[in-house]
Amino acid sequence: MKIKTVAVIGAGAVGSYVIWGLSDKLGADLWVIAEGERAERLKKGLVINGRHFDLNVRTPEQAKGVDLIVTSVKYDALDSAIESAARAADDHTIVMSLMNGIDSEERLGGRVGMEHIVYSVIKIASHHTADGFEFNPPAGKLGIYYGPNDDLPSTDLLDQASSVQALTQLFEDTPVCTHLTGDIMNALWSKFAMNVSENLPQAIVGCGMGGYSDSRHVDFLRTKLREEVFALAKVKGIELDAAGCTTRNGAFKDDVRFSTLQDLDAGRHTEVDMLAGQAIRLGREYGIPTPCNEVVYHLVKALEEKNDGLFDY
Repeated sequence: MKIKTVAVIGAGAVGSYVIWGLSDKLGADLWVIAEGERAERLKKGLVINGRHFDLNVRTPEQAKGVDLIVTSVKYDALDSAIESAARAADDHTIVMSLMNGIDSEERLGGRVGMEHIVYSVIKIASHHTADGFEFNPPAGKLGIYYGPNDDLPSTDLLDQASSVQALTQLFEDTPVCTHLTGDIMNALWSKFAMNVSENLPQAIVGCGMGGYSDSRHVDFLRTKLREEVFALAKVKGIELDAAGCTTRNGAFKDDVRFSTLQDLDAGRHTEVDMLAGQAIRLGREYGIPTPCNEVVYHLVKALEEKNDGLFDY
């Protein structure tokens, strides 16, 4: 198959990267799925890296039969995104999730069918601006990772092989930085480990990424959170490498603030339920202690409540 039309659900920081990267190649065949007030707002366009993009906004029904759906919403909007994807998908539609966490693919697949899902991960540093989003175009080890999930039944894997090939052809001749991997589950869990261990401590301390190299205490939090996720991954038969789950490789500048801290800075609720919350749930399921994740989870929740005005003495 050939991907001729793409629909993005969630035109935030990650969705903006997809829009920026595919707009010139797809033109009017790149759509954003939205309804109601959000749709009206997006019809005004979006500024990405200082460039204004006009968006082709469609309802799920108007996007019915799209070749590829990319979901990139906040965790609390995943249920709504799943329903939108189900209304827009057809028998041939490919669905990718570029969300953080490790459960969005299964939740999407439970509604649209796992044979439609191609597992993927994105590594990018982006942030809100006054009128849109800004990021440094990924290079090297950053960008979108995708590939077949060998844990799926052989029939689904056959569908995935065709979908992966179609995605490779789509990304060719675009500025989207991609990595085709034969071990997507390791990439997924590595991103999860990095998010839990590097996203959350800086949010609590209120510092950029340089805090991990400058403070042994911030680094201690990172290490302990990562160790707990590594123990969870091992139960799944996934061996993680600490070097692949850290920003010490210089991919991010010292002043970079990841999404959890960005949310707290802006007074928004975070995705801590998808990160430490998920680690806690899996720990209870597998019988693996996750005390550091539990403490960090409640610390971030307390900061959310403070932002909400529940207490501020």
